[in-house]
Amino acid sequence: MCARFTLKSRADELVDAFELAESPQLLQPRYNIAPGQQLQVIANLRGPRVLRPARWGLIPYWAKDASIANKLVNARSETVAEKPSFRDAFRFRRCLVPASGFYEWQRRANTKRPMHIGLASGAPFAMAGLWEVWRSPDGADIQTCTLLTTTPNAMMSPIHDRMPVIVPPDAWSLWLAPQDPGRHTLQQLLRPFPADEMRAYEVSPLVNSVRNDLPACAEPVQRLL
Repeated sequence: MCARFTLKSRADELVDAFELAESPQLLQPRYNIAPGQQLQVIANLRGPRVLRPARWGLIPYWAKDASIANKLVNARSETVAEKPSFRDAFRFRRCLVPASGFYEWQRRANTKRPMHIGLASGAPFAMAGLWEVWRSPDGADIQTCTLLTTTPNAMMSPIHDRMPVIVPPDAWSLWLAPQDPGRHTLQQLLRPFPADEMRAYEVSPLVNSVRNDLPACAEPVQRLL
């Protein structure tokens, strides 16, 4: 499961990294993004790439109420094409979720220690997501999203048994194609990211509380693994 992540990059860094058509306005660094909160996505809509806000926790268009979002924070890549909650979005409503890193809690003895995981280069990356627009009872259109997960690579396996799907830059256009490229083609992208291109380090227990969205949440407290 992936239930927390960071997006610390400046607006100009995101423009360059993701070839955005415009600079995101009023974008603040985030150090502890959690389910239910707003995040930024690049949706597979025709036209130039831009960041759009979405609430983390998918609400399928057919859902009767918003409570289902609490159960749809992540989608398992192995079953995403079959699950009723995800299969339409997998075909037609895919997105990239920019991130600087993500958190997982590693069990050691009788404790769980928070770990921050990202690219060894420190550059922002793109997690695979799905998006939906749900019409609320009061008539408001609410855009929501979920993050896809896969099996861990060699670096992640001592930390957790799942990791988010990180889409390499050369596959962004395919993932963002507005049409359906086909299940087999898409499934080829849902694999663990190379372990030798990633790093992990322990961080402060501050990140345990969603109320804390501070730079200290993502600062290392021990040596790199």
